[in-house]
This record gives sequence, C-alpha cells and structure tokens, in this order.
Amino acid sequence: MVYRLTLRILLAASFAWICGSARADSPSPPNLLILLADDMGYGDLSCTHSVYLRTPHIDALAESGVMCSAAYVASSVCSPSRAGLMTGRDPRRFGYESNLNQSAAAYGTRPELLGLAPSEHSVGDQLRSAGYATALIGKWHLGSGPGFHPNRRGFDYFCGMIGGHHDYFPEPAKNQLERNGEPLREFSSPYLTDFFTDEGIRWIDQQSERAEKVRKPWMLMISYNAPHTPMQATEADLARFDRIQNPKRRIYAAMVWALDRGVGRIVEHLKSTGHYENTMIVFFADNGGATNNGSWNGPYSGAKGSLREGGVRVPMIWSWPGHFPEKTLHRGVVSSLDVVPTFMAAAGQDLMPLKDPPSHEDAKNRRRGVKRYGAYDGIDLIPQLSGDKPPVHRTLFWRLQGQTSVRDGEDKLISLAHRPAQMFRPDTDAAEDKDLSQESATRFNELYSKLGEWEFSLPTVPLWGSSPIWSGDSAEIYDSWQPKPEPE
Repeated sequence: MVYRLTLRILLAASFAWICGSARADSPSPPNLLILLADDMGYGDLSCTHSVYLRTPHIDALAESGVMCSAAYVASSVCSPSRAGLMTGRDPRRFGYESNLNQSAAAYGTRPELLGLAPSEHSVGDQLRSAGYATALIGKWHLGSGPGFHPNRRGFDYFCGMIGGHHDYFPEPAKNQLERNGEPLREFSSPYLTDFFTDEGIRWIDQQSERAEKVRKPWMLMISYNAPHTPMQATEADLARFDRIQNPKRRIYAAMVWALDRGVGRIVEHLKSTGHYENTMIVFFADNGGATNNGSWNGPYSGAKGSLREGGVRVPMIWSWPGHFPEKTLHRGVVSSLDVVPTFMAAAGQDLMPLKDPPSHEDAKNRRRGVKRYGAYDGIDLIPQLSGDKPPVHRTLFWRLQGQTSVRDGEDKLISLAHRPAQMFRPDTDAAEDKDLSQESATRFNELYSKLGEWEFSLPTVPLWGSSPIWSGDSAEIYDSWQPKPEPE
C-alpha cells in the first residue's frame, strides 16, 4: 500500500514537472503597445518624405518592422476614429458618427448616450478577458460621464484627460488631468507630451515588478494629444527648427519632435528592461492632418474632417521582433479597425461575442448587419504582416455629416451632399484628381449600391450631431485643401 501511494506521488510529481516545463518553454503571449498620434499629417515623418521635420525614432521603428502605406482610420475626426480603434467595429454600426465636442451635447437627443456605448467591448475589455494588465495614458475623448470612464471601460489604469484637447504646459492648480479619477497636481515633466511618456515608462516598470511574482502580459495605449492644437512647444524644441519660416509649421515641427522623442524613449526602455523582444508595437495617427495645426498630408488631398485620402489615410507602423520582417513596405489596405483582432490573435484568444443590442438599436437590422458584414469589421493582420499570406481584398466604409464613402479593392467612391458622387483610384491617383464615375460607370454603380446596402444595414441613427458649421468646414476642404509642397 505504501509502495503504491509513493508511486502515485512520484508519478504526479513527474507529470507536474513535465507540464510545468512545457509551459515554461512555450512562448508567452506578447505585450501589446499602441502609440497614437493626434491630427498628424501623412507627410510629417522623415520616413514619409518630410524634408523639414525630423523623426529619427519613428523612422527607426519603421526600419524595425512593417510600414503600411495604405492604412486607414475609421473616421476623419478624433472621437469616432477612436471608437473604431477601441472596438474593432465600424463606429457607425453603433451610432458613433459625429465628433464629441462642446456642440455635441446641444445636438444630442439623449445626453446619456454621449460616449462609447457600454454595449461595445473595448480593447481593454478584450485584453483584460485574456488575462492582460491594461492601461491607457493620454487622451480619452470617448465620453465624460461616469459610465464612460476608462477605468470602467476595461482599463486597470488611466492617466490623462477625458476630453479632446489640453494645454501642453499644465499648471498644478489649473488642468483637466487625472490619474484613476483623482486630479493631478504634480507632474514629472512640465511639457505634457514628455509627461505622458514618463507615465508610460513608469507603468511598464510597475508591470516588471509585478512580473517577478506573477507573470502577466500587459497592453498599454499611449494616446498622445500631439500634435493637436493648441500650438505649444518648448523653447528647446523650437530652437531645433530655426530654418522653418512659417511660424505655425515651426511650432508643429517642434511638437512632432517631442512626440518622436517619446516614441524613442518608450522603445529604448523596452529594450533596456528586456520587454522589447516580446512586445508587439503599432504606431499611427487618429486621422489625417488638420487645417489648423500646420500639418502636411503629403501627396494626398483633403484633411481632417473630409473623406479624401488626406482625412482618413495615415502612416501605420507595426513592429514585433522575430515575427514581423524588418524594413518592409506593406501596400495592402489595412485599417485601425484591425488593431483589436490582431491583438487578440497575438494573445491567442478569440474576440468576445457581441453583447445584446441596446434598446435604441433595431435588433433585426443588427442581426442583418452581422450576417452581412460579420460581428467585427477589423481582421487579424498577423498573416499579412509576417509575410505568410498576401494582402486581402478589403471593403471599408465611412460616413460623416453629409459625407459617405466606400473603398472596395482599388476603387473608392465619395458621395457628398453638395456635389455629385465621384470615383477614384487613390493608389495611382493620390490627389483624387481624376473622377472615373463616367468612364467606369458600371463599377461606379456597383460601389454606389455597396454604399447604400451598408447604410441600410446600420441598426441605429447617429446618436448625436454636431453644429452645422462643421459640415460647412468639411465641405470647403474638398475644394481648398489640394496637394502642395511641404511648407517651409
């Protein structure tokens, strides 16, 4: 009897040792890092052909991985773009169409809906369900009510501002910054971009300390507000760009320099602490360059607020050592909607099932939309970015204040309230200067039908509107914001 008991104990111990060794040798889920710029122009990186701006650290990130030259965001304005990034779902599918600003409350029919709907899973929800520690540092801009707070939307840690913009030199007694709901009165750096970088490094270190006891992967989003207005930079950063004569462009260059410095500090810290080799990083902007901050969208027409390429097309960089090749240009169409599915695939987890629709949504139409387009609009990019599979055919939709658009394969249709619909091929016509609607009428009609079918599938109307002045501003962009040389 003693012999049998001893044998069982030995066998159990051996089995536990074997299983433990297998787990120790198996690859652990990667850490996941989003580095997000705000209102940055497509051409405002050295690696996207800026002559006057310098971004050595972002360029180095591109050298270490994959630059996506045909990357799009979910909207050409900040808040709905972030709603798409956060959820992996087209924000119009849950009524998130217009921006959140001072006028939104005045045009909202139900103020309690002014934010990222609790019925939607955030990237924080998704990764926390996969066992990740989660944090968001910087700009939220997805609702200011208690139910919309980042700490209640899947993020264990939040430090930043709830609204859409902030001064870059916060005062201890005069700011709108917080840490997990508590107002901030002290800052490790006087300049906000540097402070957000400090916070990111500090949080990563906290995860390293915790990992000594229990290994837990982390997901961090550093949502910089640079180079969004107000135009403010440090004197030291401004001094680097004396040769730029345009005053606004000079300040903008200094703000992008601080953003680049932050990216460099984060990546270097990952390397020095041993996190880098097991961290997937994605860098991009929330929309194209704005009309009021001195940005430059390179060869693309349009700007923030429009559905031209300059409003919705952004540089996107993915880096994951040992998994994604270095110094690679990916020309396939990708989207910010792909971040959530890609992160969950890297974590080895399925996307969470959709919640039951809220009362303001048409449940029948929601089911129709899910059947037609799937529950999520983003896809896992790992097979493409790793080089295992070629780019896939994509269909992306947009709608904003009287503007609608669809990109299907190489063709893009834009339908506006103030002019006839047009069709372009932006990969060969970056300026969207040659309207193909007449000479390719069959294809034009096909895209127009796709756009109508998509709008018909939406289960709810926009949950709030914006001041009519924004519609006028957006319409003007189509005529006045054409490609031009980089401002000097």
